[in-house]
Amino acid sequence: MRYVINNNLEQQAQAIYQQMFTDKTDSNLKAGKLSDIAEITMGQSPSGSSYNEDGIGTIFFQGRAEFGFRFPSIRLYTTEPKRMACKNDTLMSVRAPVGDFNVAHKDCCIGRGLAAIHSKTNHQSFVHYTMFSLKKQLGVFNGEGTVFGSINRNSLNEMPILIPSDEKLDEFEGIVAPMDAVIRNNYDEICRLEQIRDLLLPKLMSGELDVSEIDL
Repeated sequence: MRYVINNNLEQQAQAIYQQMFTDKTDSNLKAGKLSDIAEITMGQSPSGSSYNEDGIGTIFFQGRAEFGFRFPSIRLYTTEPKRMACKNDTLMSVRAPVGDFNVAHKDCCIGRGLAAIHSKTNHQSFVHYTMFSLKKQLGVFNGEGTVFGSINRNSLNEMPILIPSDEKLDEFEGIVAPMDAVIRNNYDEICRLEQIRDLLLPKLMSGELDVSEIDL
């Protein structure tokens, strides 16, 4: 149920972005580039010998293979982090396919298949949904002139965007940031329920826990 709610909330947020900044001609919108509103960190993979699945060190995401609906699945850690993404940064795949997105649930290390996109002005929801609006432009980098598509930092920095006034940015953030917070809270609850399930199910299957006398 929470997955459905999260999907609906994200669709609503994208619709609000489109209504406020795409469908209407706003004289307050000015031409700019992505680097005007966001800091971009390109991933760099640590030494393979530093990887582990035991929770030692820093959470590490190699690329889009770990992406989920909104947040990536934690599989690897590294004791030698190179490039970091901050909690709530937008994570973007920079190798084929270019332009898939997730959000960093916690501070994490990112490998060369990812970039972290961080708002310069504390408007992270606006930055996140701006990236969704750039999907078509980013698609050009998928296999353009090469077998495997990719995009570099300069190309990302120079992506043309329309920048709203500070008042419009604050208005959008005031509406959508709470929606993103609900998505995050729902995800946290899903993770907790899955942990409980994974803990209890083997005990139930083995008979270690006897529920035969529970009155349902």
